[in-house]
Amino acid sequence: MADGPAASTATADVSPHADFEQVGAVADAVLYEGYLLYPYRRSSAKNRVRWQFGVLFPRDWVEADGPVTPTVSGSADSWYQRTECLARTRRPDATVRVRLRYLQMQRKQVQETGPDGYRDVPSLRTCDGTVHLTFDEAVPREAEVTLRLDERAHHGTTVPVGAPGGTDVEPLPGDAGRVVRVREELRGSVTVTAERLAPDLVRLQVRTAHTGLAPAPRTARDEALRGAFIATHTLIGGDGVEFVSLIDPPAALHDQVRACRNEFTFPVLGGVSSLGGDPPTARVLLSAPIILPDHPQVAPESPGDLHDAAEIDEILTLRTMLLTDEEKREARATDPRAAAILDRVDTMPPEVFARLHGAVRSLTPSRPAAPPAEHPAAPPGERPSRAAARSGERPAWWQEGGDDGPAPATDTVLVDGVPLGGGSRVRLRPRGRGADAQDMFLAGRTAEVAAVFHDVDGSVHLAVTLDDDPASELHTWYGRFHYFRPDELEPLEPTREPAPSDTPAAEA
Repeated sequence: MADGPAASTATADVSPHADFEQVGAVADAVLYEGYLLYPYRRSSAKNRVRWQFGVLFPRDWVEADGPVTPTVSGSADSWYQRTECLARTRRPDATVRVRLRYLQMQRKQVQETGPDGYRDVPSLRTCDGTVHLTFDEAVPREAEVTLRLDERAHHGTTVPVGAPGGTDVEPLPGDAGRVVRVREELRGSVTVTAERLAPDLVRLQVRTAHTGLAPAPRTARDEALRGAFIATHTLIGGDGVEFVSLIDPPAALHDQVRACRNEFTFPVLGGVSSLGGDPPTARVLLSAPIILPDHPQVAPESPGDLHDAAEIDEILTLRTMLLTDEEKREARATDPRAAAILDRVDTMPPEVFARLHGAVRSLTPSRPAAPPAEHPAAPPGERPSRAAARSGERPAWWQEGGDDGPAPATDTVLVDGVPLGGGSRVRLRPRGRGADAQDMFLAGRTAEVAAVFHDVDGSVHLAVTLDDDPASELHTWYGRFHYFRPDELEPLEPTREPAPSDTPAAEA
């Protein structure tokens, strides 16, 4: 570590710091989110528009039509990222370590051997039957900056970061051609400053900026991406420091947290939650262009990255299994990471696949199963939840009756002085203004009310099934209904008296 600005920078070729290892899986998911999406083929439309998160372009190019608009989401293109967070210092010689991570685009161009040399082609099959496709790849890059939190830290330090350009040539079998991989040089900077707010509290700012030369103003985005930092994010840790949550800060630090400005990225606590902390803190932060909760984790059931972390692993795995042989050949030729996904899916053991079906992570410690107790039936007009409460048992929180809130199956609502609830018959009168266009085709039809739903905004909707719908029983079984407001229904003579409810009726 140097004296003076008390900072250093180095390419992170060694194993990550122990604190950073806590968030390694999540950070890798951020790095490759959207890198290649199912069906993992070059010909898929979704794989022709890539690199949507944390992309930093040269300033002159990205602001050719005006300044960028700051936002905490990194889905908008920018030329910089700014992270601000609060850190508690536990000793005078505390230091902060910042790791910058990003992708450098690598253009993979397939060339065929011809009479006049090599010529670019979109694809080429060699004598061994292997197909090679022209496609854009990416190379992961890292750099680290360390800052000593002493009296000079508020001056900050700026260090250069980036990756060299280069060209790699891979000959293909049988002198059929070659694969040329080209990378453009990347230049940027990371500025780290620390503002002392209290003897044991600092506001840390990390600013990453693209400082390289800009392409022509009207250069297409696909071309400009060759000189961009992609999926840019930072890990922040250190020695003698602990970070405060910006999502759920302690009451005493609300004002300091509100003063933190985060642009095109947002920091969250990483690692395992410190439940005993007061306030809760963490030894590492992940500042990502994708907004995450504190302590994000990759599910332990997930056997590997599918580059679509918001999707369900089981669904993607099943769909990948069902790709045709021709589709799988194209996917394997598209990118090595796609080939790795196919290899993992094709060889996945049944017990690993079974774990993808899902897991229930209990909110309370599990207890040995007890024999079912006999509970008295709920008296007329009393909800099952209250009867269960009298007996000391309640339904699970996700089941109806688990609390004393709305109960769709038994609640009623007054319409023209008539209580409507499950089993009531009505005539549909959708309003001309503001009604769903599809509902207008149902005007005048009769229906049966299945449930009464109370929305979080206080509004009420009634779920109904049409009397003349031959599939009404099937829709009821699936839970598929038409929904109308009380003022869009006309009560008819009920086929049976609706179940009584202890919820105050809502006026139509």
